[in-house]
Amino acid sequence: MSQNSSQTTKPHKTRIGGQALIEGIMMRGVDKYALAVRKKDGAIHLEERPDKALTSWYNKVPLIRGVCNFIATLVLGYRCMMESAEISGAFDDEDEKPMSGAATTAFSALAGVLAVFLCLILFMVIPTAATGLIDRFLPLGGWRVVVESAIKIAVFLAYMALVSLMSDIKRVFRYHGAEHKTIACYEHRQPLTVENVRRHSPYHPRCGTSFLLIVILVSILVNAFVSWRSVWLRALIKVLLLPLVMGISYEIIRYAGGHDNPVSRAISKPGLWLQRLTVKDPDDSMIEVAIAAMQAVLPKEGQDDRW
Repeated sequence: MSQNSSQTTKPHKTRIGGQALIEGIMMRGVDKYALAVRKKDGAIHLEERPDKALTSWYNKVPLIRGVCNFIATLVLGYRCMMESAEISGAFDDEDEKPMSGAATTAFSALAGVLAVFLCLILFMVIPTAATGLIDRFLPLGGWRVVVESAIKIAVFLAYMALVSLMSDIKRVFRYHGAEHKTIACYEHRQPLTVENVRRHSPYHPRCGTSFLLIVILVSILVNAFVSWRSVWLRALIKVLLLPLVMGISYEIIRYAGGHDNPVSRAISKPGLWLQRLTVKDPDDSMIEVAIAAMQAVLPKEGQDDRW
């Protein structure tokens, strides 16, 4: 396909997505995922593995698929992150030796649990507790929901901003940009070359950063109907409602990523703006890694990778 013809063709909305890793990228396709990592000697380590979560029954059930996919992606993401650190040689300059496969899996599971627990504390418990404390000294009345929402958004933005300042994470954010550019190049039906990929935007509507923002906004709307009779009961109910919030958020981000109309663009815009904190422009070597991961999961003849 020539470049001119590809530019006049309607973009293809794929469900292929990925995650930036340490010196690498993980891409998930129709029925498998690929792990591509740049090793210290400059070579690209590439592995393809089946992914049962991609073809599981729950992917056809609205709301349920959002919760299940979040858990599956979280577990897979941590596992691939640890593997990429070992493959890239990130441990070589440390006193500790790389962990065994069993230890890596156990650590990934523990890290995932701790990450979820931290998110619950930061974005659900703290905003509610802080609002309740303010209300004790300055009665807020009907403004409690507004104040709680403002605190939640402020905590979220502060957290993202602080993470973006970490020196060790900056290269991961550049690989994040390479992942987005490569997916966009494929969606525009252009050959996956470094030159073609480089021209595309590093921001994408189906990004995990956008999903987190949607979760925050949906939780604000859902939790507006939860009673304030007890601050701690409210916090508990919010936690119990989290699966519903995640399910709704997934359907919203799924719609935005699979359509191109005024509604989908309006939904995507806040998340695209927020990605400026977590997405950076990659260099050509990073794009090469993203292309390798992408090519490994492209659909075969007869497979459909659309939403």
